Amino acid sequence: MRIVIAGCGSIGRRHLKNLQALKVTDLVGVDPQEDRRREVHDLFKIPVCATLSEALASTTDAVFVTAPSAYHIPIALEAARAGCHLFIEKPLSHTLAGVDDLMREAEQRNLVVFVGSNWKFHPSFQMMKALLDKGTIGRVTSARCQFGQYLPDWHPWEDFRKGYSAMKNLGGGVLLDSHEFDYLTWFLGPVTQVACFAGHVSSLEVETEDTAEVILKFASGAIGGIHLDYTQRAYQRNFEFFGEEGTIRWDIRRRAVELFEGGREGRWTVFDEPAGYDVNTMYVEEARHFLDCLRGRAIPLTDLKQGRAALNLILAAKASSADYRMVDIV
Repeated sequence: MRIVIAGCGSIGRRHLKNLQALKVTDLVGVDPQEDRRREVHDLFKIPVCATLSEALASTTDAVFVTAPSAYHIPIALEAARAGCHLFIEKPLSHTLAGVDDLMREAEQRNLVVFVGSNWKFHPSFQMMKALLDKGTIGRVTSARCQFGQYLPDWHPWEDFRKGYSAMKNLGGGVLLDSHEFDYLTWFLGPVTQVACFAGHVSSLEVETEDTAEVILKFASGAIGGIHLDYTQRAYQRNFEFFGEEGTIRWDIRRRAVELFEGGREGRWTVFDEPAGYDVNTMYVEEARHFLDCLRGRAIPLTDLKQGRAALNLILAAKASSADYRMVDIV
């Protein structure tokens, strides 16, 4: 199996390392930056090309699209037209332009397309999903989640002002960086309406929104909230679900799912993460899942249609903030 990694930044290198650990030996990198090509060649002992067309000159089974968001669709379309299966990092893109073209190409060529969603492979997220699907807390009436981390701490070895998160033309911004839209709909189903306030609120030198507050109305009737920011000095990621018969909550610092069942005299049950759990494990399992999809052993946990729906929801939140209005999801 020959796999091309199109974009050799931090996430591209993570996938390279994990694919090698999964015994994929025919790997090729692609990156326009000469210094990065040299570094990746030296680190992983693989060929690294300057362009995707150069890499695709040899028959290729799959392409990992790991460049900045603004380049996802052009790369994915070129790879799809060459008959390659696709792993596209989230978000699918920064606009809907070209997305329907990609969907048609993928369908016509019967391609496997997986959109990155690494937290779906985390044991705590799988536990929350199982509890919700079983109806453990009854009908969910509301939910909320939060992601916040100081942007300069994300990749401290590089200037955050030159990273894609800080730049509009590369598809950056805390809304597009967010996993939370995809995960909340995975947990609770589709959204019918969204309202959002977002903007560049802090003194960070970025062109993009660094703070967002989002309200969601789900088709089930539940109401949800998402808080996102690039400014919190203490990394935060958490989820809470409130049902008619209980509560589920998870916090990345607590490293456990907590379940409350019953009334005033109810009780908490704690589901701890496996001892010593390495966060890279979810990325390994994500890559393993994609390889299983290529071999016909699984279907993508997040397919192209779901990736498009998550992007559409993010863009609706952006429109809500820009126009000061509630947006219906169609």
